[in-house]
Amino acid sequence: MDGAMLVERLLAYAKAHLHLQECDADYMRNVLLSRFKLTAPYDGEADVSDVAAMDVPDALAEELSAYAVENGITDEAGTERFAADIFGILSPLPSAVNEEFSRIREEKGAQAACDYLYALCVKNGYIQKTAIGRNLKWDYQDGKNRLEITVNLSKPEKNNKDIAKLLTAPQGKKYPKCQLCKENEGFEGTATHPARRNLRTVKVTLGGEKWFVQYSPYAYYDEHCIAINEAHVPMNVGDRTPAKLLDFVDVFPNYFIGSNASLPIVGGSILNHEHFQGGLHLMPMHYAGYDKMYRSEEFPSLTIGTLDWYNTALRFEGKNREEAEAFAVKVISAWKDYSCPECDVICRTGDTQHNALSPIVRKVGDVYSFTMILRNNRTSEQFPDGIFHVHPEYQNIKSEGIGLIEAMGLFILPGRLKRQLESIAKILCGETPYDPASLEDKQHDLHIHRFMIEKLMSEGKSENMAKAYARCESYVNRVCAGILDNTAVFKRDEKGRRAFDAFMNKLSLEEIKA
Repeated sequence: MDGAMLVERLLAYAKAHLHLQECDADYMRNVLLSRFKLTAPYDGEADVSDVAAMDVPDALAEELSAYAVENGITDEAGTERFAADIFGILSPLPSAVNEEFSRIREEKGAQAACDYLYALCVKNGYIQKTAIGRNLKWDYQDGKNRLEITVNLSKPEKNNKDIAKLLTAPQGKKYPKCQLCKENEGFEGTATHPARRNLRTVKVTLGGEKWFVQYSPYAYYDEHCIAINEAHVPMNVGDRTPAKLLDFVDVFPNYFIGSNASLPIVGGSILNHEHFQGGLHLMPMHYAGYDKMYRSEEFPSLTIGTLDWYNTALRFEGKNREEAEAFAVKVISAWKDYSCPECDVICRTGDTQHNALSPIVRKVGDVYSFTMILRNNRTSEQFPDGIFHVHPEYQNIKSEGIGLIEAMGLFILPGRLKRQLESIAKILCGETPYDPASLEDKQHDLHIHRFMIEKLMSEGKSENMAKAYARCESYVNRVCAGILDNTAVFKRDEKGRRAFDAFMNKLSLEEIKA
């Protein structure tokens, strides 16, 4: 592969897609020649005819990787870091990105500014658009509610024990301290820390604190963004959280924003650095209707109600930002100290807090809309992984904690399911013999699915592979709905409804009778 030709192709790509100015081309050419260990540029007219039409940098990244290995610049393990390094160099500096983002936002609005940043992050390879496109996706209409289900093929499965360890893990002198720290922007990466040379962020002030916004490289939904505190401080949903969320939607009225609960089991996968998640996509929970409506003498401008949804959530809306913020603080404070032993809800054991809450905010026109999901992370002898966690009968499909995104109805299932569901479908249609004894072997890939297979087989065989796979998908649909029911602190039965009513009464709310 001709390295000098590759340099010209990269320069053409950067001019077309990464805002490289012509006056910077000679400088950037020399930087790339140095990186490629070359002493002179390409002699002649380079073939760059295909570059302007590239939607993503994948083809160039492959050329980069092959060249780097062939010429001893890096080994196979370092090719991803090398490609990120080159595209990071070709991208505008963070200061230029922030200036352009602010200019576009002021002249054309928040969505146009986000379009600029998102496109840049796709074109420089930070957002892994091709990998994301390989994920399996489908919807499940469950009565009035709808769930979105994805099988994620680009991110490894985590367990609750690993997530909890992050809170108490010694920080030492690790740099950056975690994958969310502001120092990641431009970081070359290591064998154990992902490359972030091509990461670009924009600065924002939330609750009087310095934060920044970036896009997720995994992008579970449209324009999946992360707002991150510049300080490396633990997750904490408290009195100051509502103001931060409201500040965000004032700056980004085109996006929703929400916070994971701040406790293991019911929180997100990173609890040692405060951050929110949001984006352009409307989650299934956003479409959920009200179950019961309430009024408040203290906050008369707010429309308040409990949601007709799987887990336990309330929504309140209003144009008065101060009232919305004050009521959100009241809900957070009340839930922190609320117990209902009849429903296994104990707010704390000694100094260990169990109640937690996930607040989500949208701005629809001039109306602020809060959704608050009540969570509890207690464990028991019967449910050692969590009373309100995924119950054992569902853990073959999903064992990770159910965080903000999934609690809102968008499931991110482990990539192993693509392979395993296809194998199960082959058994159901007779393409693979059904051998229950072999499934008892813990090393068997389908061991964790042995009860699922037994149940499906008891219902009869399928005529063909397509129908067999559809049955597997239907099974997963029902499991996802069941998992969300597991997470409800107040179940959707008579006892749970009474308990939810009692909590709403604690907030000094009066039910509005139909």
